[in-house]
Amino acid sequence: MLDVCLLGTGGMMPMPKRFLTSLLARYNGLSILIDCGEGTQVAMRMAGLSPNPVGIMCFTHYHADHISGLPGMLLNMANAERSEELLMIGPKGLSRVVNALRVIAPELPFPIRFHELSEPEETIPMEGGRIIAFKVNHNVTCYGYSIEVDRLGRFDAAAAKEAAIPLKYWNRLQHGESIDEDGLHYTPDMVMGPPRRGLKLTYTTDTRPTESIVRNATAADLLICEGMYGEAEKFPKAKEHKHMMFNEAAQMAAKAGAKELWLTHYSPALLRPEPFMDGVRAIFPNAHAAKDGRSVTLVFDEE
Repeated sequence: MLDVCLLGTGGMMPMPKRFLTSLLARYNGLSILIDCGEGTQVAMRMAGLSPNPVGIMCFTHYHADHISGLPGMLLNMANAERSEELLMIGPKGLSRVVNALRVIAPELPFPIRFHELSEPEETIPMEGGRIIAFKVNHNVTCYGYSIEVDRLGRFDAAAAKEAAIPLKYWNRLQHGESIDEDGLHYTPDMVMGPPRRGLKLTYTTDTRPTESIVRNATAADLLICEGMYGEAEKFPKAKEHKHMMFNEAAQMAAKAGAKELWLTHYSPALLRPEPFMDGVRAIFPNAHAAKDGRSVTLVFDEE
């Protein structure tokens, strides 16, 4: 299962009841933070979450509302005596931007490894799955991210018995380990069925609609997408500044065949997104105007 918490849903500036952009996903002991806007630490506290297990940070782009909370977050992790390496992923210039921000967080007891994105789409492996970064269409270089969690096939006990594989090796084979012991050689494909459908979370903000979003959100369990404006008269502004309308996010979710849509990254002028949701749900019924702290646990399909 994949735990998802949308920490902040605000765009451009924080509001009294709306922190800036940030998302935390947790899988198998690994926490992945996407963006770190102002107020992210407070939002984590309110959700009962800790920054210390964060092993990967992904940044969509380097506008302040997406990264201004980073220095304080790093200091918090340092004060917790973290020593494990932190992987940071983001567009070109990541190390320069982060090291500039670290002028006020200079001494850390843990190393940072930078992965700077240079291709339109890149895959970064993680244990049990992968992170896919894909370029979107903003007025600066900006990426969306999908987190994919794999699911192994079913263990075939009958095949294991037919191959005379000792019982003591079954668990190791089931978890993907090949066996070379006592002159014996066994591989997982001897006892495992084909991979089953896993889990997919797709997250994108600060962009016009793009084919890359539809492609990467295909069959996503959850698409979290920018909804900067709900008002129809804001469409020219959305085009000019390369942001997204509510109905455009719904159209992409429908094209992608996503299971669920959460809107986020609202304009500060949009105090109440819910009145615009009837039009959104007419296009994509399972859509929600997310609020800070909205959480879900994505689970594998029942079989």
